[in-house]
Parts: sequence; structure tokens; C-alpha cells
Amino acid sequence: MVPSSSSPGLPENGQAPQVLEWKFSQVFGERSAGEEVQEVDIISAIEFDKSGEHLATGDRGGRVVLFERADGRDLRMRKDIERMDISNLRHPEYRYKTEFQSHEPEFDYLKSLEIEEKINKIRWCETANNALFLLSTNDKTIKLWKVLEKKVKKVSEMNVDSSSSQLCNGVVGGSQLLNSKLSTPWLENGSLPPCASHSLSDNFVFPPDGIPSLHLPTVVSSNEITHVARCRRIYTHAHDYHINSISNNSDGETYISADDLRINLWNMEVSDQSFNIVDIKPTNMEDLNEVITSAEFHPAHCNTLAYSSSKGTVRLIDMRESALCDRHAKLFEEREVPGSGSFFTEIIASISDLKFARDGRYMLTRDYMTIKLWDINMESAPVATFRVHEYLRPKLCDLYENDSIFDKFECCLSGDGGRAATGSYSNLFKVFGTGPGSEEATTMEASRTPNRRPVQTTPPSAGRSFTSFARRGGRRGSDAEMNGGYAFSAKLLHLAWHPTANLIACAASNSLYMYYA
Repeated sequence: MVPSSSSPGLPENGQAPQVLEWKFSQVFGERSAGEEVQEVDIISAIEFDKSGEHLATGDRGGRVVLFERADGRDLRMRKDIERMDISNLRHPEYRYKTEFQSHEPEFDYLKSLEIEEKINKIRWCETANNALFLLSTNDKTIKLWKVLEKKVKKVSEMNVDSSSSQLCNGVVGGSQLLNSKLSTPWLENGSLPPCASHSLSDNFVFPPDGIPSLHLPTVVSSNEITHVARCRRIYTHAHDYHINSISNNSDGETYISADDLRINLWNMEVSDQSFNIVDIKPTNMEDLNEVITSAEFHPAHCNTLAYSSSKGTVRLIDMRESALCDRHAKLFEEREVPGSGSFFTEIIASISDLKFARDGRYMLTRDYMTIKLWDINMESAPVATFRVHEYLRPKLCDLYENDSIFDKFECCLSGDGGRAATGSYSNLFKVFGTGPGSEEATTMEASRTPNRRPVQTTPPSAGRSFTSFARRGGRRGSDAEMNGGYAFSAKLLHLAWHPTANLIACAASNSLYMYYA
């Protein structure tokens, strides 16, 4: 590829950026040696918000956990950071903020179908009035959540002002008066307690400040903060197949949701109506030859979106052309070399994830063997291809037998577009330089010592997360099957790159690891 000023991650001097040295930053939910991981605790979605101040994770138990940035919170404003020039002196650190139950298991009685509570995707929405908004979805239902901070309100105890009072032949505090009253079951209206039943002139002297008054309970605000999650919208009954993607539009008002055969357009404020903009369902289902695997809005153009398919293609559509966008504006497809195909070619070509670069000029796609960088102005071939699982090519038959070939790995791009990252087996993740002439290719393990040599381990199975329509048969293999020192049961499927810093958050089973450079 010829270097150009528009190439992702290319500095002004035209030289490739230096290779980053990655270090361990934080871990949440780390399991101890021999600890069994519950299926519901396995992380299934990760997402940073646009500012990088917050991070959200979803798990198979339907929970959403929020983290907030803990470092430099007094200097969160961009102008303050620039003035103090501390942006390069520290890396982002996070702390637990709150969690809530987003989805519950359901049962579709009409179709006799169980609906899992597992969170498939999380997307952040625009912040308003100091409240956080985010979308979360399982296989069938999308929910809009509002998370806000509230001061804890406490009820003060009932008491009596005992600053000055004289009663019952002596100085009697207000609390004693209260106890005197409570000692009797009831008092007639206007009556006095037993100690005041004598002649008022002999035994009772009005205090100079008046009779002490009873303070009724009052509600007061404390300095303690609690986080409240409220479900504002529920978007449902719009998908016949499992939802695999949701994506916010740059207009801040709409978003899309995609399943295997359709893409729907929603308005944030309307939960009972959506518009079908893509429908690839054939008249006869026997003619079905591909499914939608991922969909993403363009980060800048509200009329443009892209979706990938199980055949390894990416279609760019323009919603201004027609209401039903069955005709694509651009088709990104790498042509196969004649005679190089095999039984597994179509399976491993299926794109599991699609991401736009921040400027919208480039797209990153992940299939089973590679990640590819596409220029939206060049449809014929990707501008760069990075091999992730090339060592597994001779073992595709074994991977098919144990279902590993259907694993859906995600990918992510750095904020400047200069690097890409994706996951692999044995809880490994890999970082590649996308700039022209860059030879950066770093492999790390999701652990406290990310650069150590991978060892053979057999953690609890995370289960199969993807059923491909292309699969016609086969059996499930055992988790003990390993090749070349890689454990197929320990797979790093989900990861996200901080929008402005070199920080990667990745999920290894139920643990959330963070690394910085």
C-alpha cells in the first residue's frame, strides 16, 4: 500500500509509529486457581463510551456492570487536561460504579422457545442532565437504561428539644418529658403527664423559653451517593431471529438492530414501532445462502451504514436511496483465488465483527482466520490483512468437529486508527499496526503477566456462543483437545479499545483485564 496522509495511524513525518510496550493495568473479577466459574458470570459484551469515562460489561446472566474512570476526576474537562498537560503522565484507571439486572430469562409460548437473558451487545447513548444512557439487548429484546446518581435521603430520629425546660419539681429534659408521655397508653386531649397532675401553681413552672416542642421526623439529604438504574424504553416484538448487533446513529435519535435476516431502524422515543430497512429473507428458505452477522452505523454520516455477511462480504448502504435498502451502494469482497477453495472456505470466511474507524474512512472486519482493514473508497480488496489463526489452518477438520470453527471473535481499532486488536485462544489477544510499513504484531495473554509464554491450561468451558446456519452436522469435542499449546476452551472473544488512550479492556471468562501502553 502506498503511504498517504490519509492512511490510518500515519504520523505527519510519514514514518510508521513505534511498537508499543503493553503492561498490565487492572483486573476485575479475577478467579483464583481451581475456582469454578459459573456460566452466568461469563462476560459477553464490553463497550467504552465516547469519552472513555465509563466502561460497561454485560454477562450471560443478564447483568450490566458499569465502571467509571477513577484517575484525575477533578480534571475531567478537556480544557483542564490540556492546561495541566497531564494527558500523557497517567493511563486511565477504573473503579466499580454500579450494576443492575438488565434482562431476565423469558419463554415465548407461541413458539415454545426459551429466550436467554445473556447480553449480546451494549451501546452507549448521549449523556443528558448528568445521567448515563445505554442500550442493551439479548436475543429478542432491546432496553434503554438511564443510570443517575442520587443523594441518599435519611429520616432523622424523632426527638425533643431539651435545651431548656423545667417540669415536675425540677429540671426535666425534653427526652424525659417524652418518656413520661410514652409511659402511659394514652392521654386525654389537654391532659398533662402524671408528674404534672398536681397544682400547676405548686409543681409546674413554665420554662423561660416556653414548653419544649416535639420534633417530628424529617427527611434530610446526606453526602452518600447511590446509583439508580431505570428502564426507560423496551423495544421488542421486532425480530424473528436472534439479535446480533445494535448500533447508534450519529444523529443521536435513531439506532439499528440486526438479526440473521433483517435490519430494523428504531427511533429512541418510540418503542412500539420500527422500520425494516434491510430484508434478505428469500421467498423459499431453501434458497438461503447467507445471513447477516454484524451491522454498524457510519460514525459521521447518519444516512450510511454497513453490514457484513456469512459469505465474507460487507455491504455499504445509503438510506436516502430507498425505504428498503436491499440494493447496496458498495460491496466489499475479496475475490477467492480459483482452485483454492475447500469445504471450510465459506465457514472461515464468515465475518463475525465489523467496526468503523473514528473518522469513518476505514472499516475493520474479523473473520475466523484474519482481520482485514478496508478503505471505503476501494471495494476490490482490503488495504491490509493480518493473520491471526494461520497456524490452525491444517487443523480445520478438528476445529469443525469440536465446534471451535464457529467461535465469534470481536475486533477493535485504536482511536487514531493506527492499530487493531482481536482475541484468540488460550486467552490471548493480538495487536497489529495498521499504518503503512508497520510491522507491529504483539501477542499477549489475559493475565497479570501478559507477555509471558502461553501455557497449556484447561479452564471451565465457556460454551458455544454461535450456531452457524452453514453447519449441517458434526459433534462436540472435548475441552481437552489442544493443538500447538493452545486451549480451544479458553477463548478471548470480547475486547474494546479506549477511544482516546492506548488502553485495551478484554474479557477472559468472568474476568475483565485492562492493559495500557
